[in-house]
Amino acid sequence: MSGPIKTQRNGNILTVTLDRPKANAIDLATSRLMGEVFRDFRDDPVLRVAIVTGGGPKFFCPGWDLKAAADGDAVDGDYGVGGFGGLQELRDLNKPVIAAVNGICCGGGLELALSADIILAADHATFALPEIRSGTVADAASVKLPKRIPYHIAMELLLTGRWFDAEEAHRWGIVNRIVPADALMTEAMALAELLASGPPLVYAAIKEIVRDAEDSRFQDAMNRITRRQLASVDRLYSSEDQMEGARAFAEKRDPVWKGR
Repeated sequence: MSGPIKTQRNGNILTVTLDRPKANAIDLATSRLMGEVFRDFRDDPVLRVAIVTGGGPKFFCPGWDLKAAADGDAVDGDYGVGGFGGLQELRDLNKPVIAAVNGICCGGGLELALSADIILAADHATFALPEIRSGTVADAASVKLPKRIPYHIAMELLLTGRWFDAEEAHRWGIVNRIVPADALMTEAMALAELLASGPPLVYAAIKEIVRDAEDSRFQDAMNRITRRQLASVDRLYSSEDQMEGARAFAEKRDPVWKGR
């Protein structure tokens, strides 16, 4: 795919590159396109893992395109399926997504990265939530960040909009690993290949359980799981892959996952 969103398929892995010079900012049209890409990824039975990254060596994504906003793009406009950036509100996305943060990652760009399941950061990557300086709110980050890192740190980042580097992001658990810039995509692809070799029905169950349990009491969440009230869990417990895992263990061999 050409244009602001470039995609590349490698077997079961989809790489999605936001490539919109100069800074990879996201306007309404780009957000809608990203939503279509991630929706198609979700619905493609062959694809198992996605990597999202930015084009060029300097920017992952600075978030909302303020120049487009000044020209009439409404901040509450139609972002398309999946909401801003196509990921953070995409329903039933039960496949792993890796964010490979290759540079500046701020505002809605950081919210996009936070929508992934695993975040790898280049060693020169920098982060911020500077919306406060442009008179708006980092809405998704305001929901997500205080649940993922210490409350007072999250509030400092939201209230001041200050910049922080990859080392600090790693210290607070915002990113999983820091990688030399020239090895970032190699590392991301190696991780994607590892995940793509795993059991897709189990991944789907994990993601649905995590989403369902986010605001639930422990016993309520466990009851829904054991009563097979979650679609992905019910499918897993009735699947060929569940039996294959047990047989492979008994036969001391690697399992062959079929996703059914």
